[in-house]
Amino acid sequence: MATLVLFNKPYDVLCQFTDAAGRPTLADFIPLKGVYAAGRLDRDSEGLVVLTGDGRLQQRIADPHHKMAKRYWVQVEGQPDAAALTQLCRGIELKDGLTAPAEARVIPEPPLWPRTPPVRYRARIPTTWLEIVLREGRNRQVRRMTAAAGHPTLRLVRHAIGPWRLDDLAPGEWREIEVNPATAAPRRRAE
Repeated sequence: MATLVLFNKPYDVLCQFTDAAGRPTLADFIPLKGVYAAGRLDRDSEGLVVLTGDGRLQQRIADPHHKMAKRYWVQVEGQPDAAALTQLCRGIELKDGLTAPAEARVIPEPPLWPRTPPVRYRARIPTTWLEIVLREGRNRQVRRMTAAAGHPTLRLVRHAIGPWRLDDLAPGEWREIEVNPATAAPRRRAE
């Protein structure tokens, strides 16, 4: 069995353990040694980061070759129509090429914590929440995709990676779980 750390990364925290400029990092929240993020989450994004000390498991989670689904709740500017959602689902041409097909759907506003600082509110411009599921991981991909579809991202929260979810983790909180490194499946408890 291998240990995974599930962490709810707050806004404005770097997804690394050190920073020469003194900005907040994972080390400000996670006192464990020998664990590393399996993939990244941008400084201006929030939500689930999975960490492990098992290199094979880390690769299985982070490498796009394994196509592990990553689910995001995304607040976008405007109200995407069916054409914009279809564009997100089929793939969008970005500067670094066509994105792989994704899943995208409108959802009700999710039950989230307040963000500090709050998202800028503009009375004349509505916002919409989407759930977007990716199986690849390009730099700032969700933000670039929504912008290319005409709906810039205002807030981005990753709420699941494969079988792991944020559940009740508050921003800055973490917990350890045991998983089978061969399958990356959570350990089943004996009944």
